[in-house]
Amino acid sequence: MQRAIATSGALLGLALALCTAACGEDKAPAAEPKRIARAQPKANAYGKIERLRFNQLAVRLNLPLYWVRDANENKAIDPAEVAALRFYPTQGEWVANGAFTKEFAKAYAAIAALDGAPPVPAEGFAEDRARRRAVVEDLDQGRPTLVLADLKALSDEDKKLLAVLLDAGDVIDALFARTAGISVLAEEIPADDVTSQSLFRRNWGPRCVFPKTEKNPACSAIPGAPKPKVDVYPAGMQDDQGEFCKALEKRKDAKELLSPFTVVRGEGEKLSTQPYSEAYKDEMGAIAAKLDEAAALVADPGEAALKTYLFAAAQAFRDNFWEPADEAWARMSSTNSKWYLRIAPDETYWEPCNQKAGFHMTLARINPDSLAWQGKLQPIQQEMEDRLAARIGAPYEARSVTFHLPDFIDIVVNCGDDREPMGATIGQSLPNWGPVANESRGRTVAMTNLYTDPDSLATRRAQASSLLVADTMAAYTDDDEPGLLNTILHEAAHNLGPSHEYKVKGKTDQEIFGGPLATLVEELKAQSSALWYVSLLVEKGILTPEQARQTYTDAFFWSFGHISRGMYTDTGQRKPYSQLAAIQVGFLLDNGAARFDPEAKAANGEDKGAFVVDYDKLPAAIDELMKIVGDIKAKGDRKAAEELAAKYVDGGVVPMKVIADRLLRFPKVNFVYAVEY
Repeated sequence: MQRAIATSGALLGLALALCTAACGEDKAPAAEPKRIARAQPKANAYGKIERLRFNQLAVRLNLPLYWVRDANENKAIDPAEVAALRFYPTQGEWVANGAFTKEFAKAYAAIAALDGAPPVPAEGFAEDRARRRAVVEDLDQGRPTLVLADLKALSDEDKKLLAVLLDAGDVIDALFARTAGISVLAEEIPADDVTSQSLFRRNWGPRCVFPKTEKNPACSAIPGAPKPKVDVYPAGMQDDQGEFCKALEKRKDAKELLSPFTVVRGEGEKLSTQPYSEAYKDEMGAIAAKLDEAAALVADPGEAALKTYLFAAAQAFRDNFWEPADEAWARMSSTNSKWYLRIAPDETYWEPCNQKAGFHMTLARINPDSLAWQGKLQPIQQEMEDRLAARIGAPYEARSVTFHLPDFIDIVVNCGDDREPMGATIGQSLPNWGPVANESRGRTVAMTNLYTDPDSLATRRAQASSLLVADTMAAYTDDDEPGLLNTILHEAAHNLGPSHEYKVKGKTDQEIFGGPLATLVEELKAQSSALWYVSLLVEKGILTPEQARQTYTDAFFWSFGHISRGMYTDTGQRKPYSQLAAIQVGFLLDNGAARFDPEAKAANGEDKGAFVVDYDKLPAAIDELMKIVGDIKAKGDRKAAEELAAKYVDGGVVPMKVIADRLLRFPKVNFVYAVEY
């Protein structure tokens, strides 16, 4: 549903005044000879604001407007350099017939009015000033980064299909908002506060989520900072965020109550479950109808696998039985479809107990480069399982694995649980439950068009050079191959060794560790395996020693990014990636494979105190970490997992403040999306 963007009267008046001055026709002075007037280029009235700042201020105003690049390097925005963004409450019509529209002129004037102005107007908002200032600070910690899908070359059939799938994604957004308890809070945002409206949209709710403001109690899109209560558990249970999950895990009917595709209803001891398809019948029915419509549009025999999946997914949204859809989805691959589509409830990170599957839609196009890595890793996938099993040891025994090796995909849009306010998933292995997962027949994907833009590459290099010494920085590369390989190995490792459905004495990891700790242990196993497999790839001649160093360096720096986000949410939940990163860095420091030298100059020549990696000691330290983590997972050793986290997450081994201070100088990526077709 579209709704008008609200702006304060003062801001709107200033914007209109600026527009009157800036948006009128250019006129040559009367005294100038015609010869000189014709020789002068027409002035660009839109060169007052630097590009990054322009995009940040557009976010403050909740405008679906993005300055893609300064292609002609004239330091001004031109019609060919503008994109209209999705996932905003309004649609921007910024360019028509190659020229800016009046709507753009008004938007630019409003943005220009904010540049250099105080975060909150000098007058008014006395009781609400601190909150509004904090909201601006949270928004400005993000660097809007465009994911642009240029699909104008698609066939007419594919364009119609795309339009229907985008509609389905909009319903997924609404469904995710409802399950996350966000929808009921939307009307509490002050009507005159467009900045808070933007934060609520970007952050999936009123909370501030960026590192400098996450734990600021005043930082919220809504006065009073109400905390959303997810709809998948009774609201009355959630007053004590830290305990209700533990209480559910201790109940005799915990397995039923914490099943992934249900909601919990009732109160006190009288709790029961309801299938998603009943609890959210209207939304799921609407999604099913869109998927049926999309399937009916697929006439190309070469897309038979996609057509089958669309029909199967539609049925799953109606009956909550996901296994047939998973089977159809697993039969899709980079060789039988140009599309990558996953629309389902899958990951559990979004809710406090880490048990219920969150609704999402990943829509992408297959990147043909995936076939190259499949050719390299396919012949050794069973050996990867066998060697890992041997290193972990009893009670784990090697299985026969036939999982699909990673497909490379170029994201078109991320919807629902996929679209994060900060960063994005760059690799994924699905499904998480059922026969396809248990028999290692799922799909692993690596997202290849994220973090590859020039702004992201330049920022990442600057961050790395502020934390690594020059010798270690020499193994850092802007090439995307090391990071891509880390993602591929991480996601492949979710299918190797003791995984989600592995049981110890009849209990799964969720039952043994509890949701948040189980998530941490599984992600730690996957990332430790990703590092561990590098030596195997060198041995097999798939990587050179130089490529191995680049891959290790990329993974080491990747850890810093997650450490900088903090170890816990504002409600005390574990951040699994942040904690696994701290464990890995801390373990390598303890075992001499890396060290932090407080006197060393960083590679940028400015910062004092930097990390040194000893590449000769690295493989042995990683091998030892793999044994420890694999043993924890294989034996269901909750005590050992908690001790590992306590030492490196809550202890003082890792200089977390130094890492955070250096990286938080730079805005963090907030992906925004535009689709042109």
